[in-house]
Amino acid sequence: MESLLFACLLSANVVALDNDYVLVTRDAVQCASADDSGFSDHIIVALGDIEVSASNTGHRMVRGDIAVFKSGESFGLSPGASFFEVAIKTNHPRVESPPEIIPPEKNAMRYDGDDYFIFEEKLAPGDTRARHSHSQRVVMQLNRTRLQQWPDGKPEVLVETFPDRVTFNPPVIHTVKNIGDGPLRGIIIEFKPPR
Repeated sequence: MESLLFACLLSANVVALDNDYVLVTRDAVQCASADDSGFSDHIIVALGDIEVSASNTGHRMVRGDIAVFKSGESFGLSPGASFFEVAIKTNHPRVESPPEIIPPEKNAMRYDGDDYFIFEEKLAPGDTRARHSHSQRVVMQLNRTRLQQWPDGKPEVLVETFPDRVTFNPPVIHTVKNIGDGPLRGIIIEFKPPR
């Protein structure tokens, strides 16, 4: 096994998104304090072929694969790895959710935790995802396409997706159609509604 790099966030130019809920970095991980008090889980989303090690074992990941590490768990990444790290902030505000929870169809569940779940968003060109809802979520697109969306109570929206772009989206209930030439593919970390 090749040597692994334990990269740390050194400058603001690697920050892809920073808000009250998450810190997302590109190709660098947030350096944790001894007790990791500012963050709960750390999620790695591979943007290429990488190797991740934890507990003296390594495994290979390809674009779109995820690895979840709980607070205090250490991990390493191969040198030159291309990835996003999503660090969940421990004292984030209450999660906002739509008035109705309707699970989306045609996606692949990748992880289901206490406070959030992770799924791979998929939609073939010309396909429509029936009316569904989302709570607040981190969206990491893996490819380019174009979407037509019909949010409840609002005008139709056209959305261009771009590879390796990270956004934090508000709660919504909508219907979505892929009107682009390529399939929709993204990794979504969606916060669960308050209990």
